Amino acid sequence: SKTISKCYVQVTGMTCASCVANIERNLRREDGIHSILVALMAGKAEVRYNPAVIHPAAIAELIRELGFGATVMENCGEGDGILELVVRGMTCASCVHKIESTLMKTNGVLYCSVALATNKAHIKYDPEIVGPRDVIQVIKDLGFTTSLVKKDRSASHLDHKQEIRQWKRSFVVSLVFCIPVMGLMIYMMVMDSQLSDAHTHHNMSTEKMKALHSSMVLEYQLLPGLSVMNLLSFLFCVPVQVFGGWHFYIQASRALRHNTANMDVLVVLATSIAFLYSFIILLVAMAERAKVNPVTFFDTPPMLFVFISLGRWLEHVAKGKTSEALARLISLQATEATIVTLGPDNVLLSEEQVDVELVQRGDIVKVVPGGKFPVDGRVIEGHSMVDESLITGEAMPVTKKPGSTVIAGSINQNGSLLISATHVGADTTLSQIVKLVEEAQTSKAPIQQFADKLSGYFVPFIVAVSVVTLFAWIIIGFVDFEIVEKYFLGYNKSISAAEVIIRFAFQASITVLCIACPCSLGLA
Repeated sequence: SKTISKCYVQVTGMTCASCVANIERNLRREDGIHSILVALMAGKAEVRYNPAVIHPAAIAELIRELGFGATVMENCGEGDGILELVVRGMTCASCVHKIESTLMKTNGVLYCSVALATNKAHIKYDPEIVGPRDVIQVIKDLGFTTSLVKKDRSASHLDHKQEIRQWKRSFVVSLVFCIPVMGLMIYMMVMDSQLSDAHTHHNMSTEKMKALHSSMVLEYQLLPGLSVMNLLSFLFCVPVQVFGGWHFYIQASRALRHNTANMDVLVVLATSIAFLYSFIILLVAMAERAKVNPVTFFDTPPMLFVFISLGRWLEHVAKGKTSEALARLISLQATEATIVTLGPDNVLLSEEQVDVELVQRGDIVKVVPGGKFPVDGRVIEGHSMVDESLITGEAMPVTKKPGSTVIAGSINQNGSLLISATHVGADTTLSQIVKLVEEAQTSKAPIQQFADKLSGYFVPFIVAVSVVTLFAWIIIGFVDFEIVEKYFLGYNKSISAAEVIIRFAFQASITVLCIACPCSLGLA
């Protein structure tokens, strides 16, 4: 008796069904090749061959000669079928043992484990020899009821609606409060420049006088040390810090718990420090009844949150679009199949409705007019037109006659067909497309991986730099106070030198943090 071995070949360069047919037709003619099955989307050929006559490397070479790329896949375990079942009626460990031992004796079952507590069975089998229906039958014969673990077909894990809502809300809140702060800030800048102009040229026009007057309103101190400008900025900043930054805080705390530093950590650090520093400086100024209004950074957090939450929102909208397409694809899969038993001369003996997961390779499936093809297969009997637009985009129906291949999810139009299943479960074209799209969504672009790696180093580096800045300025200040005095504007003689130095040093180090944050925005 000649032994039959099985190997998998990864095939690249196939573009359509005719490539598949070409490879299958040419390889079937070769000596020692028993059968060949090519899956277009997976780019995989499953070849059963006689090892005495031909070996896998030679098979790959034959495919290469047809003009495709081919490499033999080492891990052949990918051909194993996996079955998850719910088993009811087990009472004790001996039931578990009975099921496991009986299944392991069954030809084609490679591995089996049954959990009494969860009533679940996990079975690996060789789809060439045995199929899910056979396994279920074996368990039923032992006197237990069993059913498939219901898979969630809705693809809810691909739903980005909640994230989209959350980031949109965060963006809108930040924006609403950011605009007034920005307006105030720009207004003050313009006024300051006019002020300095006015000081250099002693002739002031009446417009300028009016303008200056209005800027004086903002600088006006409600309480000693608390100007209108700073109060307004503070009031606008609080809601942004709380509502706009809520998700950043949550994610940053998670990251820190796992000892990693990501983008969120930097955003939170910069905004919190800018906010707290500004707040404390205000309190100090009020306590001191300072004549000169302190320089605050209340404008930083709202602006940062606006830009970053906008980015996140757009990102999730884009992801949501692909996911929507995926969910639609998944919904195209048929849920049931009609399996028929044929007698001699293709006479219908019986037919039964089964769950699509239970269709085995080699089953004969009947597809009625208007029905969906549950699995990929080959037509055995019947003529019909089939709408394959979901895969090919081809609007015109395609003629199918015995020997033609059909694709799961496409719609049978006018004639009844009997097909023999070639690819079932996760191997169908549709499942492969879904898998590819899912992988494309979850895998990162190389540049993105690089950016993530960088931001891992970037955050601690920036924090270190700002700490260095802080101490450097404190040291410089105590060594040579003149320098600080030169750069620290609004220095009045009423506060001690040490305090000026420390305040200036803090200002410098926070500036470093706040400036570095948008540059991480560049990274993002």
